[in-house]
Amino acid sequence: MLDVYTTAPASVGLDGPAYRRRLADITAWTESAGGVGMLVYSDNTLIDPWLVAQLILDESERVAPLVAVQPVYVSPYAAARLAATLSFLHGREVHLNLVTGGSRQHLAALGDGVEHDERYERLLEYGTVIQQLLDSPRPVTFTGAYYQLSAASLPHRPPPSLSPRLVLSGSSDASERCAAALGILRFAYPRPAFDYAPSELAGAGIRLGLIARPTSAEAWQAAHDRFPGDPMGERRHRIVTRLTDSHWHAQLSAVADAGVYWLHPFKTYRTFCPYLVGDYDEVAAYLAAYQTCGVESLILDIPAAEDDLHHARLALHAADAAVTRASA
Repeated sequence: MLDVYTTAPASVGLDGPAYRRRLADITAWTESAGGVGMLVYSDNTLIDPWLVAQLILDESERVAPLVAVQPVYVSPYAAARLAATLSFLHGREVHLNLVTGGSRQHLAALGDGVEHDERYERLLEYGTVIQQLLDSPRPVTFTGAYYQLSAASLPHRPPPSLSPRLVLSGSSDASERCAAALGILRFAYPRPAFDYAPSELAGAGIRLGLIARPTSAEAWQAAHDRFPGDPMGERRHRIVTRLTDSHWHAQLSAVADAGVYWLHPFKTYRTFCPYLVGDYDEVAAYLAAYQTCGVESLILDIPAAEDDLHHARLALHAADAAVTRASA
């Protein structure tokens, strides 16, 4: 059984009240569908993810915000304290998604010129400090190349039952090394499932969009209605591909569509992840193939409607049944 997160909507193009309504809807859909949590991603174009996390906690009883945190935006002490504070106020888990920042332009705007692999070296220290602050019953002293603490401690450190889950996002070798050193799950944007060897994704998570329907024709009609052709989007994608140093962006840009596996929304700059499109059995077979490769968690793209999660659940249940039959 996969742990399934959804994704919070972007704040771009909405005013405050409209955004809050949209977020409340997706939070309710996620809870109704049994989702573990909701990814709140962050870049220079979006509102603060911690305030979005507060709204998610207010609007739900079980949905855990998965808050994107990175060294340029907030210190490791501040990130740990914010997570501990939300857990204290709500008696709930808050999950943290460690990221380095994928846009060189956004990083440069904030005065950060650290190169790609070194950003993961810094993220390793960043995550280590957060882990120690959240886990240690004693004040933390840490001396590293990027961070130094002297007998620092958190007010209201969460109990083990509410200790935040840390994950990391990335597709490069540097991200793999960082996640392994921290001992945490790494989320990546996957290639087609059948490109992987068995167990190649052991302990990993993936981020995907799902458009599943009773028939393949219905699924593809829904997919093309939602993501029509967009020459301007294709141009923007090509520009971003030239400007970014993100490995996952370059990897996906070089991949071709493969049946159920569909990259048109990514290559028209409508979203950042691949999509699986097909009838329930087709999508389920693809999800089961990822699980066979070792995938444990899934972040679904922003749902357009509650019906999306209803259809996704049917495909996910069929995938679980297929994995169970195969293991038996």
